[in-house]
Amino acid sequence: MSVSATAAGEAPVKTPGRYLFPSDYMADPSAHVFDGKIYIYPSHDWDSPVNDAADGNHFDMKDYHVFSIDGDFLTGNVVDHGVIFSVDDVPWASRQLWAADAACKDGKYYHYFTARDKEGVFRIGVAVADSPVGPFKVHPLPIAGTYSIDPAVYEENGEYFIYFGGLGGGQLQKYRDNVYDADADLPAKNEPSLPPRVARLADDMVTLAEDPKPVMILDAAGNPLAEGDKHRFYEASWLHKYNGKYYFSYSTGNSHTLSYAIGDSPYGPFTYSGEILTPVVGWTTHHSVLEHDGKWWLVCHDSQPSGGLSRLRSMKVFPLSYRADGTIVTIDGGK
Repeated sequence: MSVSATAAGEAPVKTPGRYLFPSDYMADPSAHVFDGKIYIYPSHDWDSPVNDAADGNHFDMKDYHVFSIDGDFLTGNVVDHGVIFSVDDVPWASRQLWAADAACKDGKYYHYFTARDKEGVFRIGVAVADSPVGPFKVHPLPIAGTYSIDPAVYEENGEYFIYFGGLGGGQLQKYRDNVYDADADLPAKNEPSLPPRVARLADDMVTLAEDPKPVMILDAAGNPLAEGDKHRFYEASWLHKYNGKYYFSYSTGNSHTLSYAIGDSPYGPFTYSGEILTPVVGWTTHHSVLEHDGKWWLVCHDSQPSGGLSRLRSMKVFPLSYRADGTIVTIDGGK
């Protein structure tokens, strides 16, 4: 497949999209279709007096909501089902309920989320419900073997894969071979960048069936993207499948795009193939990609409704389209 959109010199597509819930600040939207209906699992931004962008402490989220849409993304009524749980309901957590995702298996719904533990280290937890909107019961311990932030779950043929990891405040740079090292840091600009992680979930959906593995993102020559490459992974993993190929998409963080890479397996490796979204108002964005009623959608966020405050973000949706060769047409993020 060829590299798409901006890399090919093609102008990104300008489209206004739709803000999904302008009355409150919701970010990191993970959207799914359960029983034919759209559900969205975002984080919930609160205004904060903290201004420590280095560690992300200005993102001090305290609870999670779940939303559904009666109809389609562009015209359907968006329903807020309220708080499904708060940081006080998580026995092991101290603060910062960051990005989350959800999955369904055998009539049970699993909400995978991120929080700092009592020592300030990010872990991934899980809550379980009998309905997509809860009530959710939080598992008393984080998922053993997980770390860092931004869980995303992909299902295929009854197997579930959880992707995770985020640099900077997300602490992924502190891990080598799944072991925390307080002295570890980012590689040099000319060295291979740090990859996100993937592991298959066990049948119980609350433990891992294997140790996490690196998700390798390669250039066209088959080499890992370097730390200095503006399209290297930073955070916000997502996996979807289109025409038999696996699309791993992610945020590039301080270069401010959503990019994607294509592979032949949920484990990768994936070859960088283009940008999905150019920079938005706000520091960066976090997304999900899904199909509904035969159409493809990018669900993401930006800070335009808050006047550009990066800590106050709003959910937004754009139509997504592919070229005949399977590459994605880049969307203009509006910045």
